Amino acid sequence: MSKIALVDDDRNILTSVAMCLEAEGFEVETYHDGQQALDAFNKTLPDMAVLDIKMPRMDGMDLLQRLRQKTAMPVIFLTSKDDEIDEVLGLRMGADDYVKKPFSQRLLVERIRALLRRQDAIAGDTVAETEDTKVIERGELRMDPLRHAVSWKGKDVSLTVTEFLLLQSLAQRPGFVKSRDQLMDVAYDDQVYVDDRTIDSHIKRLRKKMRAVDNEFSAIETLYGIGYRYNEE
Repeated sequence: MSKIALVDDDRNILTSVAMCLEAEGFEVETYHDGQQALDAFNKTLPDMAVLDIKMPRMDGMDLLQRLRQKTAMPVIFLTSKDDEIDEVLGLRMGADDYVKKPFSQRLLVERIRALLRRQDAIAGDTVAETEDTKVIERGELRMDPLRHAVSWKGKDVSLTVTEFLLLQSLAQRPGFVKSRDQLMDVAYDDQVYVDDRTIDSHIKRLRKKMRAVDNEFSAIETLYGIGYRYNEE
């Protein structure tokens, strides 16, 4: 049973999310601010932490910075709708993913499961191979879903879970067009409403990260009014 730490100053979120995770079979510990969580983590580390960014005493950024000094355990940030700058900083500091408020609890559970599967793979635990867990090699691209690892021309690229899922969906069938609706189904469950611009924003950030290691990256093609496709290079 994996232990998940929830850290948020909103007691309603702590209560509802804790109940959801416990119903899914997780052990859950809740904390109302970063300092309280850090004090507990100094004694025993959970398997994973879900952190709000804006909290009293010690915010999520400060807590993440201190955690990364001693552990690589998965961390998901909960962010408000307009916290894109905080998201970027958080990912650079070592967060594994972020989920925007208000969020679907099912979406959060799936993100948690994805990151725990990655940790199991890194630790060498046996994970059943499926179509979605097979290593993908497409030209200069290599994706290892179990380890959540991506490389382009041999250089590592750090992606969020959402960005990884979108790239994986496109790369699984090179040359085939995926509509925005199809990509929404991949990245979000049916309890979450997102518009076309959300997918476009994810693709934009995904391209930016790929071009950071290769400024000539052009494998993801936009078909205006239709969607996106991956062109194997």
